[in-house]
Amino acid sequence: MRIKEITFSLCLGATAVAVLAYQGVRGEAPESQPNVVFILLDDLRFDGMGFLNDKLDTPNIDALARGGAYFPNTVVTTSLCSPSRATILTGMTTRNHGIVDNNDSSEEGLTFFPAYLQQAGYETGYFGKWHMGAATDAPRPGFDKWVSFAGQGNYYPWSGRRGRTPLLNVDGEQVEQQGYITDELTDYALDWLETGREGDKPFFLYLSHKAVHSDPLPAARHEGQYDDVTFDIPASAADTPENRAGKPMWVYNQRNTWHGIDFFYNSDMPMTEYLRFYFSTLSAVDDSVGRILAWLRENGLEEDTLVVFTSDNGFLFGDHGLIDKRNAYQPSVLVPFIAYQPGTIPAGTVNRGRIRNLDFAPTFLDLAGAGQPEHFEGHSAWRLINGETPETQWNPDDFIYEYYWEWTFPMTPGTFSITRGNLKYIQYYGIYDLEELYDLASDPDEMRNLINDPAYLDDKIELRQALYDGLADNQQRNVIPYSQRRASGSVRRMQGGPRAADYPESWYVEPNRLDRLDDILPDSQAKQEAHNRGEPFASSPIVGQDNNTDSDN
Repeated sequence: MRIKEITFSLCLGATAVAVLAYQGVRGEAPESQPNVVFILLDDLRFDGMGFLNDKLDTPNIDALARGGAYFPNTVVTTSLCSPSRATILTGMTTRNHGIVDNNDSSEEGLTFFPAYLQQAGYETGYFGKWHMGAATDAPRPGFDKWVSFAGQGNYYPWSGRRGRTPLLNVDGEQVEQQGYITDELTDYALDWLETGREGDKPFFLYLSHKAVHSDPLPAARHEGQYDDVTFDIPASAADTPENRAGKPMWVYNQRNTWHGIDFFYNSDMPMTEYLRFYFSTLSAVDDSVGRILAWLRENGLEEDTLVVFTSDNGFLFGDHGLIDKRNAYQPSVLVPFIAYQPGTIPAGTVNRGRIRNLDFAPTFLDLAGAGQPEHFEGHSAWRLINGETPETQWNPDDFIYEYYWEWTFPMTPGTFSITRGNLKYIQYYGIYDLEELYDLASDPDEMRNLINDPAYLDDKIELRQALYDGLADNQQRNVIPYSQRRASGSVRRMQGGPRAADYPESWYVEPNRLDRLDDILPDSQAKQEAHNRGEPFASSPIVGQDNNTDSDN
């Protein structure tokens, strides 16, 4: 198909140990190691680019797609900023790297993959949002050049806290932010490419944009860009019985919260208006892509450099009444992914092979000719990306998804999911609610919950077991990590908005039923057959009735 001044002594020590251990598994460097420009956005929806949405103007991103390959089945194993970024940097899942939410989880003991690239002969530079590790912007091991900021950063120097100019950390020195953050990060990155490197080494440029995270503010030149455009909202955003059918209660309950379509960010702004800010903020990123491509061409490095364009998370525009990410629905877990390297990446192609953010680090080390550390949990997708392995021969692992409940935004429950083939199973932790099962081939929008369909009983049983097994950590434990609670979290609801959901009608039953314990016994075909006959699977009369008495009478 074609397409139109703090150092991390503990971390540094751990990195040194890990790199020493890594020396024994290092691969052979190829004759020519490609440069890499890794462009990471924040919260860009999977279809939020002009070549997929004709209401958008993203000519440079579109040029990447025309000249490279687009991978529509790219997913993240946890759709939340800090955990996803930690997975990209460590090649580990959330349950193993321990960055479980956005509340400053420790980075102690973690090694970031650019440290291995340094050992393989690369110069590495980091520019942009880090958002992990005790809220500090200090330089991290593995990077020769460092430009970052604390937390979420600010789009403009004046858009942060009143009276405080936002600061950037440039190689350990605090420097005042001068202008629009997307442009300023790009300036730093291009300056490093032009004057800050040793010319005889390959480079890895990690450009981690703040855009398009809330609250999105466009560059001045893009203000009002989409004022005359009305963006489409997913049909499932409507509060209708059809859209609520088969959905867990928490989904309806989230509508009227910080992360729900009816009260998102506790404002009354329509999503159609918010998207004008969101997409006009993307335009500066598109300009940045154009500037980087121009520099590569001007310096004769376009064919020697892999450019990857992706996002840390997906984003919902009201799908199922939700916004943001965190949950396991497709718009949350899917992210854009474009790979561009003329002469190496097949141009203008769509490749449906599934790639996870867990696979990014192994892929970068593979193309550099470096070995794979033992703690990596993903696999290199380089041969899929460069076309050596056709998508029909690509056999990815099950896609296992994990999100651990975060007290700051308590409306999204702990969520675990597994996708095997076209079937996707979702379960929730610590709440009294429905499971979900979808056939993504026939129901890509996840509107028909098959969890209680007898035809899928064996699949449900199999996927429950596979998910539990797949969520075991590197010590073979199934544990639920969490961070310290410091406040109530975002619990506000709009006055006059939707109230709480009711329980599923099938959960309301008459008292004293003989099948009252059946729901806690493992599902099986035998249990289903008993219910098909209208019989209890394990008859359990209440105390004092039938055979549940203290006498023989």
